Amino acid sequence: MSRNPLNPEIFNLRTVATNLLAGLTVAFVALPLALAFGIGSGLGAQAGLVTAVIAGMIASALGGSRYQVSGPTGAMTVILIPVVSLYGATAVLQVGLMASALLILAGLLKLGRHIHRLPTALIEGFTAGIAIVIAMQQVAFVLGVELQASDHIWQSVIDEVRIWIDEPRPWPLIIGILAITANLIGAARWPKLPVALASIIALTVTANFLGLDVDRIGSLPQDFIAPSLDFLSAGNWLGLVPAALAIAFLAGLESLLSAKIADKLAGSYDHDPNRELIGQGVANLVVPFFGGVPATAALARTAVNIRAGATSRLAGFSHGLFLLIFVLLLAPQIGQIPLAALGGVLIATAYHMVRVRELIYTASRSRLDMLVLVITMISTVALDLISALAIGLLLYLVLRRTRLSYLTPVIDPEETLGD
Repeated sequence: MSRNPLNPEIFNLRTVATNLLAGLTVAFVALPLALAFGIGSGLGAQAGLVTAVIAGMIASALGGSRYQVSGPTGAMTVILIPVVSLYGATAVLQVGLMASALLILAGLLKLGRHIHRLPTALIEGFTAGIAIVIAMQQVAFVLGVELQASDHIWQSVIDEVRIWIDEPRPWPLIIGILAITANLIGAARWPKLPVALASIIALTVTANFLGLDVDRIGSLPQDFIAPSLDFLSAGNWLGLVPAALAIAFLAGLESLLSAKIADKLAGSYDHDPNRELIGQGVANLVVPFFGGVPATAALARTAVNIRAGATSRLAGFSHGLFLLIFVLLLAPQIGQIPLAALGGVLIATAYHMVRVRELIYTASRSRLDMLVLVITMISTVALDLISALAIGLLLYLVLRRTRLSYLTPVIDPEETLGD
């Protein structure tokens, strides 16, 4: 069977049906994640849905991999939360637009094949730190308290726990724990089933039937898909450049690593890294005009796509169409989903981002690996992503010159950021 993305067999009725079924399967998995990452970014559920729909279709059509599924991801929310806190929601649209230009430029300059040349320990520590931050960002939702703004995520968590202790709300916590448990156990026992979606449906029905005191997503605007140019007139573009650089770097890194692993899962090694950067850039160029958040390829959704039988771009493209249909037909029901359930899903997602065996293996290879991994992870949690990357990379370069010990310089293709 030819691996050409433009193979005429895509128009064969059986092949089309197989790819549409794969797209539908991925849509079931992507729906709760899009909602959760939209809320987690600070822009709301509709922003996550818009991103999944638009970026999912554009990146699939124009990107460098036929298997990729793109949309909002947990790693990206870590960058967006402080942007929203410091500059407001409109700033997310601004940094998304700037990051899109950087991604397109990187693709045109053919930088795609160089982005893999980062220390494995740096990426492992960075990924672990992001996972911890994602889990900490969900504490307010699971406890049913108002999000507490702070310069540091750990301080926000302390404040949120104190509020809950003063005025405890048991039902959000119970729902959050049930969501975490269902997704950890369910994903292990039934990896091919949309466990996240099933758990959210079950918890939403239960909360409605019992009339539980829990916060919900709320009504979705009927015109959430309408384009707008208002954010272009906002100020402070120059001050958002560091955040845009971080988003472009993360989007490029995550997408290219996902594409590499997708090729391995599918038994094909034909993705074009530079085209992938351009495709992701174009997707992120369009998304801000519809109120969406920056998007990137999502490894877990891509893996589901391949396991479901995807052989062409039609699968990823149709996943976006199916999500749009879900939203248009089920908006009132989606608004009833408890925030605690989505928070639980994201905590479980963060857990799956960290593979303890790989962390231990990387840290045990050398003292330099261990130092870079641990310090990068701590910096990600204690400071911010830009500072963590700078500190980790600087530490690697300095200690490598001192010849402290051996450090493997290239990322293993099995190691990547999760959804």
